[in-house]
Amino acid sequence: MDIQHLVDRLEQLLNESYRLPMSAYLLVNEDRIFNIIDQMRVAIPEEVRRANRIEAEKERILAQANEEANRIRELAKQEASELVKRDAIMASAQQRAENILERARRDADALRQDADAYVVEVLSRLEEDLLRTLAVVRNGMRKVQSEHAPETADNSPGD
Repeated sequence: MDIQHLVDRLEQLLNESYRLPMSAYLLVNEDRIFNIIDQMRVAIPEEVRRANRIEAEKERILAQANEEANRIRELAKQEASELVKRDAIMASAQQRAENILERARRDADALRQDADAYVVEVLSRLEEDLLRTLAVVRNGMRKVQSEHAPETADNSPGD
């Protein structure tokens, strides 16, 4: 039985009791009062046991909630640590990639400069060879022309 209900019944019984005139005393039905008091003696321990059970259940739920909160907190710390590591790895990889690209650019520039220098050197030698060959060709043409020039002067129609 609910203790609050018993207290309400006791209050109702007192309100319905006869008041002695000119005093603060009431005439109450003793059997009904003791009956309610007996029910309260039974109900109060049950209410206390229920309250204790509720308190124990509350403590158990709080302990579970704290345990779950600690587990979630630990998982969050681990995940944050993993994210930090992953970010550090990604930053390191990004830095290494940038270093590799910069080195590749420098190497490509150096190769391009070496290739340009080689091309200039080869073309210069080719130019020298062509100029020598051209000089030989011109000398040969002059020689042939000079040998044929006296013949044409000797074979001219007015002689």
